[in-house]
Amino acid sequence: MTVHQAEAAQEVAAALRPLGTPERAAQEKRYLKSDLEFWGVSVPDIRRVVTAAVRRHPGLSRDEAVALALELWRQPVHERRTAAVEVLRLQAALLEPADLATIETLIRASGTWALVDPLAGDIAGRIVLRNPAGWRHVDRWADDADFWVRRSALLSLLPGIRAGQPDRERFDRYATAMLGEKEFFIRKAIGWVLRDLSRKDPEYVIAWTERHLAVMSGVTFREAVRRLPAPEAARLTSLRTGAA
Repeated sequence: MTVHQAEAAQEVAAALRPLGTPERAAQEKRYLKSDLEFWGVSVPDIRRVVTAAVRRHPGLSRDEAVALALELWRQPVHERRTAAVEVLRLQAALLEPADLATIETLIRASGTWALVDPLAGDIAGRIVLRNPAGWRHVDRWADDADFWVRRSALLSLLPGIRAGQPDRERFDRYATAMLGEKEFFIRKAIGWVLRDLSRKDPEYVIAWTERHLAVMSGVTFREAVRRLPAPEAARLTSLRTGAA
């Protein structure tokens, strides 16, 4: 089915705007410290509107989905950009490793975890889980000068972990190189990946955390031990306190 992307994007925007409030818009703009315009629409409402829009266009192709997302993204409005991400998330099964270049462009333009995290964890991560050839692209993210891009490399590991296919070697390579970083969003991301790993492989997380106690930040450590068995979390905490 051929979809006129500008019209479809305008339909989504027209449905979204009345759902916002000035109070929510001001609050979210402050919270996210963003330069974007905000309409004050909640994430559940954005998802509902986008899901309905996608259903109105059954058979949406990969190219059409990407084009619709880019048309929504084109205007610097937070809700439009969140809707763009949601289009890609809903159609992620259609996306291919070649689309990671577009995902990277959006990540670089995001400037906030609210857009970066789903682009990385829900979209890029699902692409590479389905087609490992895409890791060649994501591996470059891990060394990028932009910390949002480096964070995205880490978060792209999450779908594989949740599907029972953790890439421990890649996590070790990414995270070890980033452990000394001062950037909060990198430290938090390493911890999040460890937390998810600990659900099915606590032994790995225990050993990895213990091996890196001396250089691990507080926020990384707290996330790493959050889901571990209480005795092991306490033991690691004691070791960390003693090493401090």
